[in-house]
Amino acid sequence: MTEFSELLIKAGYTVQEAAKALGYSEGHIYRFKRGEEAPRDSVMELLRMKVAARRSGDTGSGTFTFVDLFAGIGGLRRAMESADGRCVFTSEWDRFAQQTYLANYPDNRPIAGDITEIKAEDIPEHDVLVAGFPCQPFSIAGVSKKNALGRLHGFQDETQGTLFFDVLRILKAHRPAAFLLENVKNLKSHDRGRTFEVIRRKLSEELGYSLHTMIIDAAHFVPQHRERIVMVGFREKTAFSWDDLHLPAYGHQKMRNILHPADGSEAPEGHYTLGPDALVNEKFTLTDKLWQYLQDYAAKHRAKGNGFGFGLVNGDSISRTLSARYFKDGSEILVSRGLGKNPRRLTPRECARLMGYGDDFRIPVSDTQAYRQFGNSVAVPVFAEVARIMKPHIEAVIERDNRQVALRVG
Repeated sequence: MTEFSELLIKAGYTVQEAAKALGYSEGHIYRFKRGEEAPRDSVMELLRMKVAARRSGDTGSGTFTFVDLFAGIGGLRRAMESADGRCVFTSEWDRFAQQTYLANYPDNRPIAGDITEIKAEDIPEHDVLVAGFPCQPFSIAGVSKKNALGRLHGFQDETQGTLFFDVLRILKAHRPAAFLLENVKNLKSHDRGRTFEVIRRKLSEELGYSLHTMIIDAAHFVPQHRERIVMVGFREKTAFSWDDLHLPAYGHQKMRNILHPADGSEAPEGHYTLGPDALVNEKFTLTDKLWQYLQDYAAKHRAKGNGFGFGLVNGDSISRTLSARYFKDGSEILVSRGLGKNPRRLTPRECARLMGYGDDFRIPVSDTQAYRQFGNSVAVPVFAEVARIMKPHIEAVIERDNRQVALRVG
């Protein structure tokens, strides 16, 4: 990556925005990015000033600190910051997700890559560990077999080789006041419940954290049916209760709240919406061939008595779950355009809204990558509410730690 590309990302500029701000054509900007032409020193300085100005907005304050592991595009970070948390470390291996993260969080520190290659001692001290870790099968083989194979057992036995192991080793090394973990709803039933039992036992019995779990549907906050398991833990006993969670009425948000109005009431954005009325670009409309294929596929499965097929929505709908495969055909959420017209995919901006990201969230990557990123993200308002009810209990554990330190020093 060229220095110009890196500065462009940290400045939060898309190619179109950079061309306008710097007074160059989009073609010039692309050539600067690829290193085919060298921008003037004054252009580089303008970008550095823009990055510095964005960073100056981060006062470094916060009532607690947290680390953002398996960070994706920063959905959990956004949630924790809404509760006055301050991020001190980020790990994300995907380079496209890193671009989006940097465009929205221009930190002075770099994003760490593969968490499996990062030593626990290289991660700063923190009050809360936050992670949307991928779910992988856990081994439940006996210790004797592991001994025979020369493999680790005890704390490491059932999780070695999984990414949850990295969550455990960092929790064990740093002993933060709390953690917030997220995963798919089916984690609880995976392998007849044995996978989740390993997780519960490791966190509660071996590391000593109180564990609180709840499955929450994002449809309380956004017009999308998206159930996820939320795992909250505290190193010390607290009065934390899910009863404090405020869940708005299910389905109070409809698709019309996130769809482009296409009536001139919002400004056009990039290639998503065009013209004075900000009409959705026709590129998001399904071709005749793809639309016919999806209809035939749905009809075939209806004949077999199952419900596989596309999901068609209008302004009054609540959508299916947005997935990382949305870029392939958009079949789980297709927007109706009326009788006789092919439906369309959501634009990446509409996907951002569906996941609870504000319109200030920058999308510097291709549509394909954006669809993947939002499909892999968390629904931000769900976790902002979880962070809100966690906050007083995080602070209580921190205060308890401070009193104990003061007593020892005194």
